[in-house]
Amino acid sequence: MRVADLPLAPEYVDHFAGEGIEELYPPQVAAVEAGVCDGDNVVAAVPTASGKTFVAELALLTADGPGLYVCPLRALAREKYEEFDALPGVEAGISTGDYDSAASDLAGNDVIVATSEKVDSAIRNGAEWVDDLACVVVDEVHLLGSPRRGPTLEVTLATLRRRTPDVQIVALSATVDNPADIADWLDAELVESTWRPVDLRVGVHAEGTVRFDDGTDRSLPVDGDGPTADHAANPADDADTEATAALVAGAVDDGGQALAFVASRREAEALADRLAEERFGGGGDAADDASDADGVAADLRDAGGTETGERLAEAAERGVAFHHAGLSSDHRATVERAFRERRLAVICATPTLAAGVNVPARRVVVRDQRRYTGEGTEWLPVLEVHQMCGRAGRPHLDPYGEAVLVADDADEREELWDRYVTADPERVESKLRDPAALRTHTLALVATGIAGSQAGVLDALGGTFYASRTSNPNLGGVVGDAIASLIDDGLLAPAPDGGIEATPVGSQVSRQYVTPDTGVRIVDGLRTVAGMDPDDVTELTAFEIVCDTPDMDDTYLGNAERADIYQFARSRSAELTTGMTDAEDFEGWLESVKTARVLTEWVDGASVEELVETYRIGPGDLESRIERAEWLLGAADALAEEIGVELPAIGSARSRL
Repeated sequence: MRVADLPLAPEYVDHFAGEGIEELYPPQVAAVEAGVCDGDNVVAAVPTASGKTFVAELALLTADGPGLYVCPLRALAREKYEEFDALPGVEAGISTGDYDSAASDLAGNDVIVATSEKVDSAIRNGAEWVDDLACVVVDEVHLLGSPRRGPTLEVTLATLRRRTPDVQIVALSATVDNPADIADWLDAELVESTWRPVDLRVGVHAEGTVRFDDGTDRSLPVDGDGPTADHAANPADDADTEATAALVAGAVDDGGQALAFVASRREAEALADRLAEERFGGGGDAADDASDADGVAADLRDAGGTETGERLAEAAERGVAFHHAGLSSDHRATVERAFRERRLAVICATPTLAAGVNVPARRVVVRDQRRYTGEGTEWLPVLEVHQMCGRAGRPHLDPYGEAVLVADDADEREELWDRYVTADPERVESKLRDPAALRTHTLALVATGIAGSQAGVLDALGGTFYASRTSNPNLGGVVGDAIASLIDDGLLAPAPDGGIEATPVGSQVSRQYVTPDTGVRIVDGLRTVAGMDPDDVTELTAFEIVCDTPDMDDTYLGNAERADIYQFARSRSAELTTGMTDAEDFEGWLESVKTARVLTEWVDGASVEELVETYRIGPGDLESRIERAEWLLGAADALAEEIGVELPAIGSARSRL
């Protein structure tokens, strides 16, 4: 099927032709036949690089009104926004932050790109533009099974369908075990395919040989020059690193690029240091293209001058980069862009890189298949490893793609083979029944007027993925518990008509898009402030209130700095709303004090470099804490006004962030 045969305006046909898209891939043909251009609901469960974005564009360009593209990550949202904005005559808008607004400025756009959290918050704040939507595309819909994002995604989709029953839903998914369940929930046609534009071979390396799933074996000479600094204590780890280096070098020497996945930030940086010894240069046809590598290094230095940034630039000079959440967003974006432009040969990354950002490579090497959880190690989910492997093979650049898992020995090779190579990915299961998630969404449903009773809440949740997959959802008990706890917390109250309604504080908590637990903690802190000596109320006080909440990201507290943070808390105890003997989770509270201290020093003029070096945090960690603190301080300011507490330190801290 040709693009010219589709119901697209000539300018769109010409635009896609200019990008080399004239013939449809088989999964795209199947989506067209399923009605994606006719306003029908479609679920497409297809591999990475099989043309899902084009399916989304077809739905959005043939819809009878504005479209919404929902995606999980800000970086991915920016990438998709730029693609949609480049379409001729299309006005595109993007919104991923400002959770306390309806984002009214998005009205009038042809295509809106947003995270599910932003759509949810806009609905809570009375957004009217959602009622005009003709098409909603949901990327990475398998994240319905994510404990963190899944409940918001399914409640938001259920609310959109309730408000605009005729809206077209197009859901894009990785290959999962039960896509038919998602299609049934959305009353959609299922397009399921394993077709890829570039053939993919998956294998496991052990003892110098890679066994691939096409029945072939390949010998892999490994040059063991002695243990690396990070792995000297564990010879198996060192052997895995050398095998990874050989696999990466083979791909680059053959004119390709490589992605190497490891378990942690430290491991990503250590592996990049090891691979930098190979001096790969750029990732183009000439592996020793030093000018490209030098240019990337210069770009990275321009993006920030931290010690981490300098190490990254030094690695890039040799064609290698590392990528993890501790990098600043500018550094991450620079690495991703340089890799796509073939100016870098290798990225060493944590698994987060596989979650949607477009960085395909000739070969993917998964060195580590376990992650540390704080209570030990656990195997990575099959779906997560399959998404890493799916990055192998660059359309129009590679004759094939290869993904290789690295095993310690032949016995582990058999285990990895059974666990990942031949295994199906996990089923997508709803996480909506989680008590914290139910508290959040029950409050939102009542505060927005969607529900005014327990029966009303249950009715609204009846349109969720959870309800569709459970023959007897029996949410009544847990919803009743959620309502009772929200009444106890002062966020809901009995209504005059015998139902329930949000209190002024509850309504404000919902509009500010903080969880009920965070709202309660902020209100408790504000009321404590009302009884403190005004001279003791400082910006540190404001930061401690918002940092000691579930909505603030944890900040790691190492053994070496615990005593210092403890002494800091003692010396500044008069400024803190929680006494050292009153903290229910003392370690967690100390972590929040550390975060508050970092933010206080930031507004007092400390540089990124100083804070990174002093507190063992990454530039990206500081960036995310500042962003979250600004949001939470805004919520605290609104709640302070709601309960009649004056706290100028909140406004001061927020303005100086």
